[in-house]
Amino acid sequence: MPLLIAGVVFALFLSAPMIIQSAQNQVLDLVLPTDNDALFSGDGPAFYQHIERDYNGVKSTPWEGGQYGFVRDPKSTGGGVVYTRFHEGIDIRSVHRDANGEPLDEVRAIADGQVVHVSVVPGYSNYGKYVVIEHRWDGSNYYSLYGHLSSIAVQPGETVKRGQRIAVMGYTGTGINRERAHLHLELCLMFSHQFEAWYNTFFRNDPNRHGLYNGMNLAGLDVAHLYLALRKNPALTIPEFLATEETFYKITLPKAQHFDLPTLYPWMLGGEKRSGSSWEVSFARSGVPLRIEPTQRRVAQPEVSCVKNSSAECSYLTRDIVSGRGANAHLTNYGAQLMRLLIWPN
Repeated sequence: MPLLIAGVVFALFLSAPMIIQSAQNQVLDLVLPTDNDALFSGDGPAFYQHIERDYNGVKSTPWEGGQYGFVRDPKSTGGGVVYTRFHEGIDIRSVHRDANGEPLDEVRAIADGQVVHVSVVPGYSNYGKYVVIEHRWDGSNYYSLYGHLSSIAVQPGETVKRGQRIAVMGYTGTGINRERAHLHLELCLMFSHQFEAWYNTFFRNDPNRHGLYNGMNLAGLDVAHLYLALRKNPALTIPEFLATEETFYKITLPKAQHFDLPTLYPWMLGGEKRSGSSWEVSFARSGVPLRIEPTQRRVAQPEVSCVKNSSAECSYLTRDIVSGRGANAHLTNYGAQLMRLLIWPN
């Protein structure tokens, strides 16, 4: 009998690494967070919540403003009209309302994960009441964010399953009324575990009530395109998905004691083993980091090492992170602050 018990224990010990590895390599199997599935039929007006726009005196309600990306605040430039305001998630329209027009849509977790943040005071964020869930795929953590909720059914620390009810859609947050009630959904990477110390240094007069899960520390990827890409290739991973993103600018960072990105997302290193005097990080226009490479260029502070040529001012194209054009491109004050977050407290 003791030998049998020992054998069972030994077998469990051998299988433990496999169990852990399995948990770290869950398939990226996402479900839409509400009953609105018009995304999959290509019906943009039915899926995305419109915004209200007044451009050059012309008022409109374009549904395109509910998409991910540079879709808001048009501005006329020498190179034509550019959209200068970035929308980091997608706004999903309500499909269930009561007789008074109140949204009834159930909001569900898009994948298995753990609730890491719940914000129940609408005035604490432009997101209004919101929830953040941490997911682990291929050894890295990603974060889904659900904003503008009317009520929340989960607590921090709670484990949730794909498709589990977590909230009800609402219109809490900045600039939203009952007519425009919607769910704001993001799927994000995290910049740094040193965020709170960085934030408290640069934004002392505006308390951070969201810890690591403040939107400034989360870089949202194009979740709508990810849903569509997964329909074509269910085995797709986030690194493979982001590999199709175009690099728009690169920032050289000095070597620092704290540089969390390669630890949080080791796939960004691409297997590079070379040493260098500093790190060069490639970014998409969205501000999502894509790749990290060692470089021999020596810098004392974060600097722009290259930027894609464009006819418009770079600040309009990079969320005001990089300004100027071509060889004259440089980090804005905000951009310099944000890049310091990556290596804080260096």
